[in-house]
Amino acid sequence: MCGFIAIAGLPGRTVAPEVYEGLIALQHRGQDAAGILSFDGKFHLRKQNGMVRDIFRERDMLALQGNLAIGHVRYPTVGMGSDEDAQPFYINYPFGVGMAHNGNLTNFLDLKGRLFPQENICLTSSCDVEAILYAFAQAMHSADPMAPMEERIEVAVSGVFRRTKGAYSVAGLLAEGWLFAFRDPTGIKPCIVGRRDTPNGPEWCAASESVALDVTGFQRVRDLRAGEAFLVRPGGEPYFVPVRAEDHRPCIFELVYFARPDSFLDEISVYKTRRRFGKELGRQWLERGLPLPEVVIPVPDSARDAAMRLAKELRVSYREGFIKNRYVGRTFIMPNQGERRSAIRRKLNPIPLEFEDKDVLLVDDSIVRGNTSRKIIEVARQAGARRVSMAVTSPPLIAPCPYGIDMATKDDFVARGREIEEVRREIGADHLEYLELERMVEAARAGNPAITGFCTGCFTGRYPTADAAEHLEALAAERAAAR
Repeated sequence: MCGFIAIAGLPGRTVAPEVYEGLIALQHRGQDAAGILSFDGKFHLRKQNGMVRDIFRERDMLALQGNLAIGHVRYPTVGMGSDEDAQPFYINYPFGVGMAHNGNLTNFLDLKGRLFPQENICLTSSCDVEAILYAFAQAMHSADPMAPMEERIEVAVSGVFRRTKGAYSVAGLLAEGWLFAFRDPTGIKPCIVGRRDTPNGPEWCAASESVALDVTGFQRVRDLRAGEAFLVRPGGEPYFVPVRAEDHRPCIFELVYFARPDSFLDEISVYKTRRRFGKELGRQWLERGLPLPEVVIPVPDSARDAAMRLAKELRVSYREGFIKNRYVGRTFIMPNQGERRSAIRRKLNPIPLEFEDKDVLLVDDSIVRGNTSRKIIEVARQAGARRVSMAVTSPPLIAPCPYGIDMATKDDFVARGREIEEVRREIGADHLEYLELERMVEAARAGNPAITGFCTGCFTGRYPTADAAEHLEALAAERAAAR
């Protein structure tokens, strides 16, 4: 899971500093690498492994001139995450185009190892946006150069859809002076378009989450639809080009965990959705006649909104029982399990007064391998809790994600092939309750009933695109070889 922001400012402006601010707002989506590509008649690029704040210095920002720019934060799921995998990417021939993306191609290894070499194209990285970039460029090169740009973009994006499989949203720049974005035919990955009116005309933005629009002063216009492209010249009005749409299946794990609560995705408020998750989980708890805790405590931060609503539903006290160290990264997206285990204790410190001699219900958004949950429960007991139960605002995770969320390989999931009672014993909880799949989906759909379904592959093992299973097998083999 990565994040991007692209801005088309009015001619004469330099927008890279605003892209930088947008990347800071999207840092939660990737902590491995970051980059900004700008254009003022030629491309200027700065990218590197590391956090946004550590990569860009004053001299870098002064070099990133131009009123067109795209930025990216990377969270690696393919390859070793080396410097050359950082985004954005660009090419100058047969015409200038730069690009960044969020997602995964399920046929990337086939494109890199077989199909592109047959055409004498050598991909130099393990980043699948490079494959999207070349597929886009090839298709656009075949379009009529005298045709309107919206027709050429349709041809280019159609070429990407024809050659690539998987889930992705893309933002890019054309050296002819255009900003574009598009979303894959199933719309699994988010892409939101924003507008900012000025006395001299409108400026435009496309981003992975609406929070990046908020912090840069853009007003949310709408989300791209599945299989749709967006195209705009600075100061002009945009084209929304339907290319090829299939059943729209946005990723529900964005709402469960990944997105910031102040974002909107597909017109759905992440904050309100997590509140609804907590409400439904509270109702489920009461319907099953489970013992009421004395206090509900969230595992910060993504479970906080749900925990507050769950406590209200149970009519018990809500308390903040853990203090989070803001200088430790998100443990979910740390690159290996050893780092996760060592980081969790540094990250969360208990407030013993909220645990001592109490029956505590911890609320978390998900359980992947179980190691983090086990450690948090141990910390709660050491802080003096009499009983420690856990409520999870999503169903059991049982299957890996082929679309860019580095959860685990299939054998790593603590819930895979186990009954809930077995998982409870594994993590050391006195009671364990997961939100039912149907309740979760309906709570998410309540934010936008026009969404008829979501990608729930990590909870069901059923994926909305072709080649997902084969990709996961190849990815598992690559990771095993890397280890």
